[in-house]
Amino acid sequence: MTTKYYAVNVTWGKESIELQMDPSAGVSGLKLELQHRTGVPMERMKVMPKSKGLWKGVLKDTEDLTSLNLSDISPPIQMLMMGSATLPVEPAQKVVFIEDLPPEEAAKMIEPSGLINLGNTCYLNSVTQCLRVIPPLRDGLKHYTPHSSQQQQQQHQGQIHALLLKSLLSTLDTLDRTPSAVSPQNLVMATKLAFPQMAQTGPNGAPMQQDAEEFYSSVMGVAANELRGNQLIEAAFHGVKCGEEELNGAGNLIDAVFGLKMEETLTCDELATTTTTTPATAATTAADSTMETDEHQLVEPPVTSYDLHRKLVCNIQGGSDASSQVNITHILEGIQLSLTGKLEKYSDALGRNAQWTRTQRIARLPPYLVVQFGRFYWKATPDSQDHAGVKCKVMKPVGFQSVLDVYDFCTDDVKRVLKVARDKARQEEEDRVVKKLKGEEGDDGKKEENADSTTNTGAAMDTEEVVEEEEIDEDLKAALAMSIEPEQPPPVGPGLPNDFRGLYELFAVVTHKGRDADGGHYMGWVKADNRNTNTVSSSSNDNSKREKIADTDEDNDDWFVFDDDEVSPCKTEDILKLKGGGDWHMSYLNFYRAKK
Repeated sequence: MTTKYYAVNVTWGKESIELQMDPSAGVSGLKLELQHRTGVPMERMKVMPKSKGLWKGVLKDTEDLTSLNLSDISPPIQMLMMGSATLPVEPAQKVVFIEDLPPEEAAKMIEPSGLINLGNTCYLNSVTQCLRVIPPLRDGLKHYTPHSSQQQQQQHQGQIHALLLKSLLSTLDTLDRTPSAVSPQNLVMATKLAFPQMAQTGPNGAPMQQDAEEFYSSVMGVAANELRGNQLIEAAFHGVKCGEEELNGAGNLIDAVFGLKMEETLTCDELATTTTTTPATAATTAADSTMETDEHQLVEPPVTSYDLHRKLVCNIQGGSDASSQVNITHILEGIQLSLTGKLEKYSDALGRNAQWTRTQRIARLPPYLVVQFGRFYWKATPDSQDHAGVKCKVMKPVGFQSVLDVYDFCTDDVKRVLKVARDKARQEEEDRVVKKLKGEEGDDGKKEENADSTTNTGAAMDTEEVVEEEEIDEDLKAALAMSIEPEQPPPVGPGLPNDFRGLYELFAVVTHKGRDADGGHYMGWVKADNRNTNTVSSSSNDNSKREKIADTDEDNDDWFVFDDDEVSPCKTEDILKLKGGGDWHMSYLNFYRAKK
């Protein structure tokens, strides 16, 4: 027989106790539950009805609750209780230890789980931990359906790519479901099948160390080829519409999440200036018809093209030309240097090869931005026996902050859009500072009341006139707002907020330790507030109440460092020390997200 419970609301003084009553448990069962909830002893308890259809007067222990027509009473059944509490009250919720929770619940309560090193797989483990906290990527993998191909070779390759993406998603989901370290065996196997160069072994037969950036770029290349379609993109962004204008060429999820549309302009250095023709020089030129045309009078129009990149590069070597080396000490300097350069190209105006200047600017911004530090480079070894060269590492320190401003790297069109929100934010900050200096606003942003204003009788003389003027002003403002339709600025990228200012916040880092480019050790560093987040940006916390790094305005937030299967807490100040310059871990891949 199924037990039927009835919702009951018991009023006890100023408190209201809600419970589920089982009539078959009798009066003693009801009073025992009330004793546990209130601390009033059963023998000193007086329970009286408030709803019609119950007993009359004080509830007696001999009353048969099953004989009452409780189903005819509108829930919840109302009762009144009197009595003084003299017994301890049992907690509303029992204490549950982490050891008693299911694995998926325990994983949410403690430090995130790590990945077991299966033999020089730290490159894979570190990147996977960073990809773990990018919701659009994970949502896209969940909606992924492998594409079918008619050709046998493409079908075989597609199966391997599908296995790689499915293994990546399975590894990420397993990390969320268990508090213990996870073995990425299937992901490692799929990686070696998809990228045979990463299956190389050393002379002793052990797996060779691989490059973390090469693994990241390779996986993103496969994902870009497989995760195609606007419907999948919109599903990954939780229904946010991404039209053709906003996607701007990003026909796959990876380019919608990480893609930067780059505008590249080439200008010929030898024809960069033109000679102004004066009357005197014109007469001389006309008199001497055999004079050859000055090359500087020729015109070579700039060559503009567009390409899609999935990361920015921070050039930390200072340039390729030894005569014009620049000392790079900060990430902004390195990115700026990587966006400019020199090359040799054929000039139609000159009829020969000439020196050109290459300048790149961002024409579309992504919701997630990856910056690679150019730590590794290939050095020729002409004097060696095999002349194969050697891979070297740049150890110099290059600093960075927790917020990256890309405004100066954008095209003029993108700057115009960003400037609207930047000017608005700057004006709001200036107004807040002015109000604070005048005492009109406290530290919490709320207007402070003037204690003397209530005693100033003269200030109340023109109250009605002031109110009327304010009402007129408000009506005028409303009319103007309705008559002038604000111009909607063009989108600067898919999934970005309307008030985006070109600021990105750091949320994950892949570091490399060691002087050997083909060896060393990779680790992942992930911001703590990224766990189980479904938003592009989670920077809405009250900055005034957050811990700051000493002598700075930097928020000292919580982070986790993933040393394969060992996970430890750390702070933002520890992350900012990963700039290099010694044998400690130094940043190699920085992951940023759009900041509100």
